[in-house]
Amino acid sequence: MSTGRTMTAEAVTAGHADKLCDLISDSILDAILAKDRFARVSCEVLVTTGMVVVTGQITTKCYVDIASVVRATIAQVGYDDPSTGFDYQSCAVIVMLEEQSPNVALGVDRKGAGDQGVVVGYATDEGRALPGGTEFMPAPVYLANRLAERLAWARTDGPLDWLHPDGKTQLTIEHDARGRPRRVAHVVVSAHHRSEIEMARIRRDLIRHVIRPVLAPTGLLDASTRIWTNPTGPFTHGGPRADSGLTGRKITVDCYGSACPHGGSALSGKDPTKPDRSGAYGARCAAKHLVAAGLASRCAVEIAYVIGHPEPIVVQVDSFGTGRLTDARLARIVRDHFDLSPAGIIETLDLRRPIYACTAVGGHFGRRGPEFPWEELPRLEALRGLAAPSRRRKGKGR
Repeated sequence: MSTGRTMTAEAVTAGHADKLCDLISDSILDAILAKDRFARVSCEVLVTTGMVVVTGQITTKCYVDIASVVRATIAQVGYDDPSTGFDYQSCAVIVMLEEQSPNVALGVDRKGAGDQGVVVGYATDEGRALPGGTEFMPAPVYLANRLAERLAWARTDGPLDWLHPDGKTQLTIEHDARGRPRRVAHVVVSAHHRSEIEMARIRRDLIRHVIRPVLAPTGLLDASTRIWTNPTGPFTHGGPRADSGLTGRKITVDCYGSACPHGGSALSGKDPTKPDRSGAYGARCAAKHLVAAGLASRCAVEIAYVIGHPEPIVVQVDSFGTGRLTDARLARIVRDHFDLSPAGIIETLDLRRPIYACTAVGGHFGRRGPEFPWEELPRLEALRGLAAPSRRRKGKGR
């Protein structure tokens, strides 16, 4: 048995009750931003058997049929048949919304942060040797999300028509002494399914069509990898029928797993004046630049905001001993090259547009496309060469 250090991460599909709430919240946000770029939105959702409750604070000049957005999102996820235990046509939709507090609005009107709080952005090069890399994300987090995506694909576009929308994945990876992924120790896939499907078929199909297509190309699977499929047996009751769901209850899944601390605030359902969202994206962009530029092998960028204040009050970097410069110098580089005020992040990343439903499922980080501008590296060349090799500090990191 290997004694390498392990890291475990999980991911969930859009049909998971909590993730369904995140997706509904962000779909409402997108529908509003499509008509009113300057709307203030803080929208939270609760789902349970036969019911959806939408609440929060929304200030906008446009009209959006919230109930229609909710039902369309539920149908898109696949809850369009009463046999799944939750149906977009028959569920009750209760909408209880208020306008943003004028005390909060005053600070935002002055281009200040829409809330106080701490956000953390993280990046690591641990997966650079894997085929295709892991987009400067912790390998377990990145691959757990790809497994969840593959599970969803197998239901909607692949061969597993016996699947229902709910599903969870989990991955444990052993790392070597340098912090590089060495092997997959455990992989777990729990799939919501039709009642008549036999467990032997579920296991066979999940391994063949979900697990191996994602993990075999990495070279991390071996004869000792333990594969768990529906560990408790049948998974016929899923989604809101099985568990109540809430917006923001999967924030660790949304971000970096256990690889670094989390500021504690949810992202989904919030317009970008909330630093919970814009600050988290700005911090990730800065951390990814530092690692991609070779200034650190692994780092976390922590930013603290005060409501109504335009600039962050704290910007610090922890390179976990892998930095080619001191952490204080890396923090200065971040301040010099990135405008981390909420207003600056919003402008730089063009965040006043309907891009957020795409972020709600599959992780907010480590993905490419026009909906993920914080993953781009426009300042990479400017940061390269800022540290001489002789200044490198020794240390281990992941």
